[in-house]
Amino acid sequence: MVIKPWGSYKVLLNSDNCKVKKLIVKPKQKLSYQYHYKRAEVWTIVKGLATIILDDEKVFRKYGETIRIPKGAKHRIINEDEFEQLEIIEVQHGTYFGEDDIIRIKDKYNRIK
Repeated sequence: MVIKPWGSYKVLLNSDNCKVKKLIVKPKQKLSYQYHYKRAEVWTIVKGLATIILDDEKVFRKYGETIRIPKGAKHRIINEDEFEQLEIIEVQHGTYFGEDDIIRIKDKYNRIK
């Protein structure tokens, strides 16, 4: 488990073709507004209600729903709930899955390089 200021993630599968993570977003927290050069993602909500910013448009996904994040698309996950954590299964696919392919645009935790 990797601890982040917004919650945590655990890598469930790491192969040459994809990486699968389980993300846990704490109540009232959000990930950075970011994009990736080398990968796309598919998110499936497994607990809670996700507020998602995708290329400056706000959308919502609840338990059992998915959203595709194309390579190069700006995106962010927000847990607006005050008490419940948000859980997401993230499937990354592309040519590279390293954490250094995160290009942050906005970040609540001052992690922009």
